[in-house]
Amino acid sequence: MLREYFIRRLLYMVPVLLFISFLSFSLIYIAPGDPAEIMMTIPGGGVNEEAVKAFRVAHGLDQPLYVLYFNWLGNAVTGDFGYSYMSEQPVFETVMNAFGNTLTLAVLGLIIALAIAIPAGILSAVKHNTIVDSICRFFALIGVSIPNFWQAYLMIVIFSVILHWLPASGFGHGTDISYMILPALVLGTSAAAVIMRMTRSSMLEVMGMEYITTARAKGLPEKTVITRHALKNSLIPVITVTGLTIGFLLNGSVIVETIFGWPGIGNLVVNSILSHDYMMVQGTILFVAIIYLAVNFVVDIVYVWANPEIRYERAS
Repeated sequence: MLREYFIRRLLYMVPVLLFISFLSFSLIYIAPGDPAEIMMTIPGGGVNEEAVKAFRVAHGLDQPLYVLYFNWLGNAVTGDFGYSYMSEQPVFETVMNAFGNTLTLAVLGLIIALAIAIPAGILSAVKHNTIVDSICRFFALIGVSIPNFWQAYLMIVIFSVILHWLPASGFGHGTDISYMILPALVLGTSAAAVIMRMTRSSMLEVMGMEYITTARAKGLPEKTVITRHALKNSLIPVITVTGLTIGFLLNGSVIVETIFGWPGIGNLVVNSILSHDYMMVQGTILFVAIIYLAVNFVVDIVYVWANPEIRYERAS
């Protein structure tokens, strides 16, 4: 049954989440630096041993690893990821606030990516081995080859420093979307290059099939052949790449968010690592893992919708 397949997929997530949660929680022991000593360091370089001991007791750091882990895991199941060592704010609340900012940026980046990639991929496949195909492939190659950090700095120089059209970094308030345009363009164009190449490759493979030739022989308009027959049957690999792209965007690009000062998941992870806020790092990693698993699950559902053969195979 198809329902049993989806239930199995959900059950497969449980051991993966447990493994990731244990690895992320172990960071507090394997990472260099003692958070208690870092937090209780006296200005000038000294350490107050009594304060360090009290900090460990207050945060349960004096207990064995397995006790700490199961206590933390039990709380995490209910949505309690603990409290930040630095700000004393709930980790889950902080992560959700950062994720909201990343989600806003990710949606805009995904819209840009799909708006560029799908039409360009179709056009490149339809105009195979022409100058149009060469131009599309050239720009896709540039998009794949240019690192995000280099593209980000290049856009800052052009649109902020030279043209003064957009702010270089920061986080706007209210209806001001000017601050998210540059980071969204960086994320969207880099993702578009990957999706466009996959769309072109998949379209070329499908357009060589016999049923496409038959559809043309029946006298169907070329637009109908491309959109109704070729495009839908070429969606499976495109959905895979798009799903991975969505996971990347939703979890935030560490480099892009850091460069543009965008207060999202990526920026939160960097700041938490630099400040040795291990409780925040643990909660963020677990949240990121949940997002990736959820995206993969949704991609599986879309697979079944897009391809009746997969629907039959997985239901049987």
